[in-house]
Amino acid sequence: MTEGTSDAGTRLRLDLWHPNCWAIQATERNPGGILAHAVYEAPVEGTSTANGLFTAYGETESEVEALIADIESSPLTETVRRLQTQFDTRRHRIAPGAVSREFFLEHDPGEMICPLLLEHGFVHTAPGKIEDGRESWDVRYAGQREDIEAELEAIRTETGGDIDVESVGTVGGDPVQGRRLERLTQAQREVYELARDRGYYEWPRETSTRDLAAELDISKTTLLEHLRTAESKLLDP
Repeated sequence: MTEGTSDAGTRLRLDLWHPNCWAIQATERNPGGILAHAVYEAPVEGTSTANGLFTAYGETESEVEALIADIESSPLTETVRRLQTQFDTRRHRIAPGAVSREFFLEHDPGEMICPLLLEHGFVHTAPGKIEDGRESWDVRYAGQREDIEAELEAIRTETGGDIDVESVGTVGGDPVQGRRLERLTQAQREVYELARDRGYYEWPRETSTRDLAAELDISKTTLLEHLRTAESKLLDP
């Protein structure tokens, strides 16, 4: 192993802002927040847009609706398709807020920070969280730790953004992440770890919810229920 390199890699939590982001702008103007599930599809040939799955959340249904309406009116977004509204029952938490609603969004992938993070070696390990005009990403960097700051500075220069490192740890040695994983039920952890191992959070994604459900011999609805609840538990402080 080359000196300075870790076989396990480095875990980081990034807190960031970058310009021309519809999610950052919408959460600056509205209460609540957005989960970016990083389930993006590559642009269709001949088009300049991509599709992604997101969750808007807040304390009331009106907060969530106002947030999605703001997203719909943004010049940075195209088509928004709203899915079913979810209410927090405390046993079945979907997102940090009391009310949440998933939606598919067609938008310009050129304004996304996620692909750029991947280009510079930062692979996201959980959905991104956007609140109060800032994004939070849990990522893994497999290169030399001393190269991390240079890669982040390159992203800052390219985007004109602001990136802070909130935490750093070795993969497999993060006690906070370990405690969060302990919050998951056996079924939630099995679904989440399979999704991560099969490339569900990669860009572009390497598997589908249909394939994951088939592998586990459960329905797609059950898989999504376990996966969204697991993501929410891992994102909560």
